Amino acid sequence: MKNGEDKEFCPPEGLTYCDAGVDVEAGKEAVRLIKEVAASTHGPQVLGKIGGFSALFRLDLEGMKEPVLVSSVDGVGTKVKIAQMLDKHDTIGIDLVAMCVDDLVTCGARPLFMLDYLAMGKVVPEKVREIVSGIARGCQRAGCALVGGETAEHPGILEEEEYDLAGFVVGVVDREKIIDGSAIQPGDVILGIRSSGLHSNGYSLVRKVFFEMNDFDPSDRLRGLCGTLGEELLVPTEIYAPGIIRLVREVEVKGIAHITGGGLIENIPRILPPHVDAHVDVASWHPQTIFKIIRDMGNVDEVEMYRTFNMGIGMAVVVGVEDFRQAIHVLGLMNYKAFRIGEIREGSGGICLTC
Repeated sequence: MKNGEDKEFCPPEGLTYCDAGVDVEAGKEAVRLIKEVAASTHGPQVLGKIGGFSALFRLDLEGMKEPVLVSSVDGVGTKVKIAQMLDKHDTIGIDLVAMCVDDLVTCGARPLFMLDYLAMGKVVPEKVREIVSGIARGCQRAGCALVGGETAEHPGILEEEEYDLAGFVVGVVDREKIIDGSAIQPGDVILGIRSSGLHSNGYSLVRKVFFEMNDFDPSDRLRGLCGTLGEELLVPTEIYAPGIIRLVREVEVKGIAHITGGGLIENIPRILPPHVDAHVDVASWHPQTIFKIIRDMGNVDEVEMYRTFNMGIGMAVVVGVEDFRQAIHVLGLMNYKAFRIGEIREGSGGICLTC
């Protein structure tokens, strides 16, 4: 072909979307498989059916003077790589719900409904059902409805076995009952609520320590762990929403911090007024063994550990000194282990870790 000449166009025969890597029929089958799973989270507030263009939720705001809608969006980070390594996908959805609803409840909001977004290199209906079944179990635990979502196939962007996961949750709180930390004052007590393990933060560092620096296999067993390394890394994130919702009904809660990315060092100061500091005694609890293994095998500095991981504390709650025993009792009734980890003193909005 000479310069300037038109290139001859020869259209292929029978090219389909599936030939380009997107299997529409697999997507339809995935929706069919998850309809019943999602419906198990629905109450009378959910109107319509899974599979429509949008989701409908009837608000019941009885007893609220000035209802405020609250929203949160999050994902589970590179923890999905561990699920892919083990080919085990039925708990990663619990992590997603936890990351979203436990951010939401820090202001005292009650979660109402959730939507998920699942991007896959190749849609495998059975895998989709596994993932969404975890989301549904998480929503049941959190007391919210899974009203819809999106499953997208991204060939050329993700490898066939890869996927990523994100969620969006909406809740409601009465304006006069919003918890924003402004009532925190010197003398208040900081309670820590026990985490279930690593939760869903720091996994890029986790994977570097175990699978790059030390060449472990997920099936390996390390001293101090109850199961295999892979099983430990996939322990689902704790969902604190039921306990927090009950706690704020029965005790005056002044501040709540979800200990996610940034650890205790960055998350507790987010709820402090500018005239106080949080003093946390790290000797008042024992982090799970997995944190010590990461620190030792990766030669990770102690401050870096507390800035990256939850170190055994998944949620921090600030209450008055007269209320902390009652708060521990209420959380215990909901099967959460809580204990006093520090106190509020005059300061400038920072945090001090002592041992």
